[in-house]
Amino acid sequence: MYIEILIVIIVIGFVLVYNNIISTNRFFDENSKVFLALKEKDYDFLLRAKYGEKVYDPNEVFMRRIRKAIMVTFLFLFIFISKISALYILISLAIGVLVFKLPYMDLKKYYKQHLNVIDSLLPYYLKSLEVLVQHYTVPVALAKSIEDAPAVFKPGLKELVAKIEAGDSSVDPYMDFANEYPVRDSMRMMRLLYRLGLGEQEMKHEQMVSFSKSVSSLQLKAREQKYKARLDAMENQTMKMLVCTGGSALLILLIAAFQMLGSS
Repeated sequence: MYIEILIVIIVIGFVLVYNNIISTNRFFDENSKVFLALKEKDYDFLLRAKYGEKVYDPNEVFMRRIRKAIMVTFLFLFIFISKISALYILISLAIGVLVFKLPYMDLKKYYKQHLNVIDSLLPYYLKSLEVLVQHYTVPVALAKSIEDAPAVFKPGLKELVAKIEAGDSSVDPYMDFANEYPVRDSMRMMRLLYRLGLGEQEMKHEQMVSFSKSVSSLQLKAREQKYKARLDAMENQTMKMLVCTGGSALLILLIAAFQMLGSS
């Protein structure tokens, strides 16, 4: 009985949507806050890490994921409508969840593959910011650094500068940036940058020296990780070559041995 009711609801819903009696766009717009609660905490960062400034609105990209997942779920429900049961409903839901999660899994995979490159962006950006801080205050230096900053950081830097210009002199804007871009040592470096902005003019030189040492140490770590990644890649390639060569040699020996046995 319940299955028949569900079939009728699906058919009626499909007809209403197809004839534009029910607006799906309005439904998603009105319930966007509910759907956005499902968004992964690091989704915005991962999205910008891969696509940079091409992403104008991460929420819009996420809502497209939601729409696609729901559409696929209902599509499979419609396909199974003639033999629908609790099992087919679960299969349709599982496919919908998989379609929803695949883009996020792809972003995570990209981040892991390019981890060292993405992590190295912060120390090199901070090095260029260090030069500006020698001539300007920290907020002004941050604003001037945006144009030449890595694409992944630009949206967060604009938001950081906007919060400071709006009168927020606390550490919160800096911590918000570090939370949005959880690359290596981002928390520590943003705290140092905040303290540098608080320092008195006569103390600025000492603070600049401390900040410069921290940035240089971060750069050194990034270079070490980069070289380590290259060495690991070379070792993996060497192992693959050895395995392929050894396997080929063993195969040739086995073929030769069978031929000798066959001829005897």
